[in-house]
Amino acid sequence: MSNAKIVRVEWATLTGKRPRPAGENARIGKHGEVLHLPVVRLSDSEGHKGFGYCYCGAEAAKLLGLHVEDLIDAGAGVLEQGRIVESSLWDLLGHRTSQPVYKLAAAINGLNTPGRLRVPCYDTSLYFDDLQLSSTSEAAALMVDEAMQGYAKGHRAFKIKVGRGARWLPLLEGTERDIAIIRAVRRAVGPDCKVLIDANNGYNLNIAKRVLTETADCNVYWIEEAFHEDDSFYGDLKKWMRDRSISTLVADGEGLASPELINWAGRGLVDVIQYDIFGHGFTHWLQTGKQLDELGAMSAPHAYGNHLANFVSAHLSTAIKHYTLLEWDEAQTEGLDTSAYSIVNGHLEVPDSPGFGLCLDEDLFTTTAQLNGGSLSL
Repeated sequence: MSNAKIVRVEWATLTGKRPRPAGENARIGKHGEVLHLPVVRLSDSEGHKGFGYCYCGAEAAKLLGLHVEDLIDAGAGVLEQGRIVESSLWDLLGHRTSQPVYKLAAAINGLNTPGRLRVPCYDTSLYFDDLQLSSTSEAAALMVDEAMQGYAKGHRAFKIKVGRGARWLPLLEGTERDIAIIRAVRRAVGPDCKVLIDANNGYNLNIAKRVLTETADCNVYWIEEAFHEDDSFYGDLKKWMRDRSISTLVADGEGLASPELINWAGRGLVDVIQYDIFGHGFTHWLQTGKQLDELGAMSAPHAYGNHLANFVSAHLSTAIKHYTLLEWDEAQTEGLDTSAYSIVNGHLEVPDSPGFGLCLDEDLFTTTAQLNGGSLSL
């Protein structure tokens, strides 16, 4: 790693925008159209740079003068004192080694990488954009239109937010609307696409069973956060599904997940673990993904609400054998060049450029740092 040091830390908050405003989910009000993306860029004494997500840029300035090798180890990942700017350090390491992060990550877990990385992904944009409509058929038509917008952009897997009866609509009406929308989207996208549902803990066990019963012919790929994590409920649900030959996977782990979740995965109660890519951390995910592989469980990091998460999670995929699907929250962020990536036939095509393969507009980043961030140098 040589004796390179961190000689400059710059931070700024960039502004992004989704193609359309995102509505409610079972728990939370409108998610909106605008994204705020806090970014930290590090420069080392040998002329290399790396940038990534960091919510407290000013605090990252304490890394000035530290050796790069004391912050990130090419054989293990980001070390404890570097975790505050983890994705920036991975990007920096990629530029220092002229390697994409996905090759560095795979090597740590002893896995090979494909000549061309294509990561299966899903459109995560189907929120409750229909609540203003009184007609279930109109609501279903609106959500079909949104799904087909994703289809036109290359998606072949679609996650539908459900749980309208938990807060926004009367329980029976909301549940019936959930079912109608699932069925309508399945018809629209055809049998070869994946359809996923996410209740954000807005169901209980019996509602989850009803929805899965009435959509059994829709081949729902997974049900996410059906209810707050509970091993008794999950044990009941899994047995109930087995008895009815329903193959839907159980996914959970976003947010304040139960500390027992991985143990439950080992017991076959949960199939897909979804710890947040930044909250859990890329380096921790290398360890967790390997553990889940050994247990026979799947990995699908939560990556919503932060534009950079789309790309960072993609680079994790090569290091985990049972990485299943990449969550894709479509957006454009001013000053962030993502043109090296593309979605084709349900897969994100990832460049083999150094780091995460992303670029910043130098002038805009510098100006934005002066307006809402800062810069410190040795």
